[in-house]
Amino acid sequence: MQPPFDHARGVIKTVVGYTGGSAADATYDKVSAHQTQHREAIQVTYDPSQISYDQLLDIFWHNIDPTQANGQFADIGLSYQAAIYYSDDDEKAAAEASKQRLAASGRFKKPIVTEILPAKPFYAAEEYHQKYYLKNPQAFEAYHVGSGRVSFLEKTWGRSAANASPSQ
Repeated sequence: MQPPFDHARGVIKTVVGYTGGSAADATYDKVSAHQTQHREAIQVTYDPSQISYDQLLDIFWHNIDPTQANGQFADIGLSYQAAIYYSDDDEKAAAEASKQRLAASGRFKKPIVTEILPAKPFYAAEEYHQKYYLKNPQAFEAYHVGSGRVSFLEKTWGRSAANASPSQ
């Protein structure tokens, strides 16, 4: 999820990490072993004069399978389940409205199951996870394609969405 946000004009910073769980901290080992109830997530810092929250939501929707309840593509389990975490009532309303628009679009035959949840503490992932796609481009691309994400995005949106936002 990091490349599409990193390439969006107006995004200042992205940090991959973990949120949504009840444990007092989160590490990759604990999260991937399902010990914390956290999900892998991305924290996006942006300039609202250059990109809106609605545009960020569009990037999110264009880079997941919103009908997959048990994870994302080849990654299965709670820690991989897609969710939007909102910080206030305005973000919640915008996220719910965007989810309704997507459901009404007729693009998906199955229901949109992505959850919209209140924000919880965010824990940055270990440094080797940050900008993984830049540090390990061959491994990233092999997984990106092999997981089924690229083919799903091309089939669903009619173009390669691998590193693109809907506005590009």
